Amino acid sequence: MPNRHLTRGLVVAAPASASGKTTVTLALLRLLAREGRIVAPFKAGPDYIDGAFHRAASAGRPCYNLDLFAMRPATLAGVLDYGSAGAEIVVIEGVMGLFDGAVSSEGSTADLAAKLDLPVVLVIDAARQSQSIAALVHGFRSFRDDVVLAGVILNRVSSPKHEMLLRNALAPLGLPVLAALPPEGDLTMPSRHLGLVQAEERDGLDFFLDRAADWLHLHLDRAALEQLLQPLQVSRPATLAALPPLGQHIAVARDAAFAFAYPHLLQGWQAQGASLSFFSPLADEAPAPDCDAVFLPGGYPELHAAKLAGNGHLMQGLRAAADRGAAIYGECGGFMLLGRGLTDAEGNRHAMAGLLPVETSFAERKRHLGYRRITSLADTMLGPKGSRFRGHEFHYSVQTGGKDAGAALFMATDAVGAELGPSGCRQGSVFGSYLHLIDREG
Repeated sequence: MPNRHLTRGLVVAAPASASGKTTVTLALLRLLAREGRIVAPFKAGPDYIDGAFHRAASAGRPCYNLDLFAMRPATLAGVLDYGSAGAEIVVIEGVMGLFDGAVSSEGSTADLAAKLDLPVVLVIDAARQSQSIAALVHGFRSFRDDVVLAGVILNRVSSPKHEMLLRNALAPLGLPVLAALPPEGDLTMPSRHLGLVQAEERDGLDFFLDRAADWLHLHLDRAALEQLLQPLQVSRPATLAALPPLGQHIAVARDAAFAFAYPHLLQGWQAQGASLSFFSPLADEAPAPDCDAVFLPGGYPELHAAKLAGNGHLMQGLRAAADRGAAIYGECGGFMLLGRGLTDAEGNRHAMAGLLPVETSFAERKRHLGYRRITSLADTMLGPKGSRFRGHEFHYSVQTGGKDAGAALFMATDAVGAELGPSGCRQGSVFGSYLHLIDREG
């Protein structure tokens, strides 16, 4: 196992979303893993979907989120320490543009790189520019003294002449061009309303990852890449205890409809002594009959509403867990499953578990997106009334009924403190909301 103190890393960022940084990150992870390097992947920000691709590219090594806005410093350090243990190289994929954050640049990829003292590799979509790229790179390089832009990868370079123009323009800056990548039509990544189509739903994923690795390998300056890697430093104190466990034995829903669970939360529950078991609602599996808690993460129940509604064993198992007083907590998609009914995109209503007096609809779409500051309105297994958390919200479905029934679970504000009002619902030992909790606050 590599010496912990020799773990080195870098951050892959971009000037803006859709520049190709996810494809480049996956190509780099697969290339390193294929060569036998022990590589630990991380994703900046609250994204769930990219992490599953990272795991597939990294020979099954879990990808953990690093979130400066939503995580306490000790939690971020604990996640980084746990996720990088035994690794030779750490690769962190940024979020959005390099300096984009929740408030001003707070929580941005740049903030994360500066805090971890890791170099940034900037992936630039060069398709519609030539000499102007020098001004862009100069601006990003000089914008903040505490962010080290160590190299660039030029994406969508159309021809050898285009590459020559780009390299000549960048030469006076003295910044390594690690690769000039031509467009590859078969390296597209299909998406849907919440992001990329999930890794487990992607046919031929290993072929795609190997093609991406081959593409990068053909054009990458490996020596320059190795030279810019910097040692990873983990600050102390560090903890994985982001949220208290829901119970001693927590049954966790896990399949294509309920895949949005942060790995650091699950690992944190285990670190605090809880045991986890997993079940698939789509396969009509019920939570373990001896569990004292059930966690229903977010995902895509709206795409599988008819199937879920017909899964009697699942529904009976959830109701039985509620009847015996097990804590049942649902986030976003899990919250929708706990309600009375879910209306799909075509306007068809499907009966759900009926454990919370709410109705949700994907037919009446409205985007809800952003970080949240959250205060609990009641005692739950997550903590006493008044407990404060940070989290994230991203969904297009809406709550259409039951807003006045039952009791609200949380009060929420956005990242800048604007009031968003009550959120979620609780009834007996069952509770949930559209919010994804990331960590306690304070």
